[in-house]
Amino acid sequence: MTPTTRLSAEERRDEIVAAAMTEFARTGYAGTSTEAIARRSGVSQPYLFQLFGTKKDLFIAAVRHGFRRTAIAFEAAGRAARADDPSTEHVLHAMGVAYCGLLSDRELLLCQLQAYAACGDAEIREAVGEEWMRMYRMVGELSGADDHQLETWFAMGMLMNTAAAIGAEMAEAGEFSFASLGRIAAGR
Repeated sequence: MTPTTRLSAEERRDEIVAAAMTEFARTGYAGTSTEAIARRSGVSQPYLFQLFGTKKDLFIAAVRHGFRRTAIAFEAAGRAARADDPSTEHVLHAMGVAYCGLLSDRELLLCQLQAYAACGDAEIREAVGEEWMRMYRMVGELSGADDHQLETWFAMGMLMNTAAAIGAEMAEAGEFSFASLGRIAAGR
């Protein structure tokens, strides 16, 4: 018999958030049952509610986790780019390329889109708005971009989201690649 390692509450919480991201990405906030999340994460529903309180709290935790992953990638790419060439265009380009890498994670992408779709709920809208503005400010601070550059860069990111959600066929039909979108978003 192989001994099992008992997970801490924080580790179990992280596993549940990952399972929730998968389920919410597939069926959205309204369409996802806590039963499916509990089953995917291997815990009971009462334990899930013990850790998160409500389905909405779990959804918000999953959304915040996704934004954190994106912000970490932007920050790492932005800092590395600044060390090489501190120009705004170079830093934005590097962050755009980093985002292209994130877009290959379909669950992260779809969970992000589901977060925007669930903004009809005031609490979810507030959490999404907080995370989005935190990321917007961080990109601005790292890159030195002005408001117009940031608006263009984030607008291109939304175009990239749409193309990635539809699939590779969209990119081929539109005769653009995600890397070229990163360059366009950075003004190159």
